[in-house]
This record gives sequence, C-alpha cells and structure tokens, in this order.
Amino acid sequence: MTNVYIISAPSGSGKSTLVNELRSQVVGLKFSISYTTRAPRGSEQNGREYFFVSRADFEAMIREDDFLEYADVYGNYYGTARRFLREAEQEGTDLLLDIDVQGAAQIKAKLPKACSIFVLPPNRHTLEWRLRNRGSDSDQVICRRLATARREIENYDKYDYILVNDRLEPSVSQLKAIVLSERLRHSDRPLTVEDEAQVAVAEGCRLKNIQARINPILESFRNDKGKC
Repeated sequence: MTNVYIISAPSGSGKSTLVNELRSQVVGLKFSISYTTRAPRGSEQNGREYFFVSRADFEAMIREDDFLEYADVYGNYYGTARRFLREAEQEGTDLLLDIDVQGAAQIKAKLPKACSIFVLPPNRHTLEWRLRNRGSDSDQVICRRLATARREIENYDKYDYILVNDRLEPSVSQLKAIVLSERLRHSDRPLTVEDEAQVAVAEGCRLKNIQARINPILESFRNDKGKC
C-alpha cells in the first residue's frame, strides 16, 4: 500500500530543509517535483526544484486531467502530476508531497486517507526574521509572504499533524516519527519498543494534542494583522 504524505507550510518556515532531512533519513519515499509556469530563479534547474513548463503546456495538462492538484498563485500555475502517485504505487514506495494549503485541500478531497502535516514557525516575528535573513526578497515581497502566511496558518485545523519548527534536529525527529508511525498504522506487524517510542512522538504532534502550544503562535499572527 502506498501512503501519501502532504507537507504544507508558510514560506520561510523551513519546510524544504525538513523535507530534505527526512528524505535522507527515511527510505522508500518518492518525492513529487511540482510543475510550474514561473521562470527559474537563481541556480534552479529543470527537474530538480521544479519542472518548468509554458502556460500553454500546463493548461494542456489540465485538459488531459494530468494533475492531482494545481493552483494559480500570483499569476503562475503550480501543480502535482498524477504520474508520481502511479509510479510510487508501481515501485512500492510512499509518496511525499510538498504543497500549499490549496493543493492539500484538493489532495485530501481525492485521497482522504492521505496524511497531512502542517509546519508552523515558532511565531510571526521569527518567520519575518527568517524571510529577511534570506536576503532574496524585497520588502514588498516579504510583506506579501507574511500576509499569505497569516491566511494559510488559519487552515491549520484541517491537518492531521502540526509540527512547530523552532529547532531543526527535534523537528526532523518529529517529522520522521510521524512518517514511520503512519506506516506502522497501516502495518499488521506487532510494535517493538522502538516503534512505540516513534508512535508516542508522533501522537504528541496530533492536532488535538498540540493545540495549547500552537495557540500563542496563532495569536502572534492575529495580533500583528495589518503590520509588516
């Protein structure tokens, strides 16, 4: 059985680093590279960060129903091709999707059993610091990303797990535990002591078990509404 893992996060939350660490530590994960109509940035390469295609080609793929999900974000299309799920099923691996809240909702509608994980920054101030520290965006873009983050974070309760990325190593361990725990949940084998430890870590990230921790994070975004 192929498990599908959806990971979403506001820009600057450290999602890409977490995903890269997860892929280096957990075998049997097929990563879906999104298609986009935007131009490559910096050292990005076709087929590595994204598949860069023309708008006409992307819209042809829409007509052919080639996408599990897609969205128009600030005038550019982004989408996840169905072929990645087919390939994962054929290879006997799980599928890892790095997508935004729009895409996650579409995937959940089509694949209700997919495991969804939302990555939160420790607070709004930290997210703004991370965005500015990258040194790649203008003030206008940073403000737009913060406004988008505020809207995206309000969708946290639609996800199965919440991961607060305040320190990299513990966050990677939690993400790994979630993936392994979900695999165990769909397995018939008895749990070992190590398995039970992984399940306990994952359960601590369940939405119902982490609400008290995330409330101050949510408030930090709501209180700064209208600011940048």
